[in-house]
Amino acid sequence: MTRAPRRRPYGVKGAPYAFLIPATLLFLLFFALPIGYAVLLSFRRTEVKGLGLGKGARQEVWAGLANYGDALSDSELLHGALRILGYGMITVPVMLGLALLFALLLDTERVRLRGFSRLAIFLPYAIPGVVAALMWGFLYLPDVSPFLYLLDAAGLPEPGLLDGGPLYLSLANIAVWGGTGFNMIVIYTSLRAIPAEIFEAARLDGCSQLRIALRIKIPLVAPSLVLTFFFSVIATLQVFSEPTTLKPLTNSLSTTWSPLMKVYRDAFVENDVYAAAAQAVIIALATLALSFGFLKAANSRTKQGES
Repeated sequence: MTRAPRRRPYGVKGAPYAFLIPATLLFLLFFALPIGYAVLLSFRRTEVKGLGLGKGARQEVWAGLANYGDALSDSELLHGALRILGYGMITVPVMLGLALLFALLLDTERVRLRGFSRLAIFLPYAIPGVVAALMWGFLYLPDVSPFLYLLDAAGLPEPGLLDGGPLYLSLANIAVWGGTGFNMIVIYTSLRAIPAEIFEAARLDGCSQLRIALRIKIPLVAPSLVLTFFFSVIATLQVFSEPTTLKPLTNSLSTTWSPLMKVYRDAFVENDVYAAAAQAVIIALATLALSFGFLKAANSRTKQGES
């Protein structure tokens, strides 16, 4: 005589959903709700009647897509986006190139003090961005920096806070110094996950360390390179703390140097939260489009390589 299968109590079936409730509530309250409110504000604007004096002279009205049209035709926002493009073209390749180089060097058998070197490269990432920007900002000042004198004596280009190339190099240097360690750890972890038998077979075939790195290691860590590139692009589009912190030290940085600085100025200085909300939505959509476009291109290229 077979027994009927015992049914689970309803409370056991609903336990996973009960554990999800706190995370869902936090997501809705602190992520989804602010985004929805920002989108709502982007479709509204303040209408001023007469001289704008007295009660009811300023009213919030529905603006439709007018704020988005103003944002897309705003030359300051466009110039900020172009500056970020130039900044990213310096920062992302240099940072990922150094991260890959350090990860490959730490993965070799002959390296010494591997633990200390890994920690020393990663440690700048643990320093807050504002603190790092202040530290480098004072090192860029000719009156207090010992490095500018040494670079000038050696005939090397000097980073500084002057408008143009030196300013881009100075800002990119802060990002590279702080972000290389994180990307290196991601790539190094992927390298350590590769089976050692692959390297042993390559050495038996007479491959050098350089050939192993170029033909085996780099192709196998390509997904990690894609991931670090994805994170670096998002971080580049969100540049705010470094130029904002360095602004009191130079006149070359305007209040709208980056798109997020423009959003901050319009929202908290000009007191136009509606225009700032529209600009923030446009930046978020542009970041989303670039991210998904890059991921789709990377996935399609990976599938072509596998086929």
